[in-house]
Amino acid sequence: MSSAKTNAMRILDKEHIAYVVHEYDPEDGQVHGTAVAEKIGKPAPIVHKTLVTRGKNGLHIFVIPVAEELDLKKAARAAQEKKLDMLPVKELLAHTGYIRGGCSPVGMKKLYPTFIDHRAEALEQMVVSAGKIGMQMELAPDELAAVVKAQFAEVCV
Repeated sequence: MSSAKTNAMRILDKEHIAYVVHEYDPEDGQVHGTAVAEKIGKPAPIVHKTLVTRGKNGLHIFVIPVAEELDLKKAARAAQEKKLDMLPVKELLAHTGYIRGGCSPVGMKKLYPTFIDHRAEALEQMVVSAGKIGMQMELAPDELAAVVKAQFAEVCV
């Protein structure tokens, strides 16, 4: 497996944020969140997915546990939007620099307003994509929040 650093990892290095890389084999096509959690041997509640939404005021990023579902009403409230829609997958790369399955909250093309599910605050460590399919990174939730200027909010169903 490749252990080349991703943009997300380089940003964490530059900010002196400690993280652990977890690599997994994506060849079987199973790259959805719960499969990834199983492949890296971590409980699903600490493994998070990065979702991109669009509202009237632009894009908003949500980082939630892989087995959970984003509540668009709660998310809109957190983002101070009237309504949010999921960004179509075909637009993901153009806006974030990432593809589906490898979207990290760290290192997007722009620093979008970011919200992390409030339950992550109670965790010692959380896992998010390292910006490439097959690579995850584990770090402290408060350090992730600091580097992406995120707020913790109740955003799941």
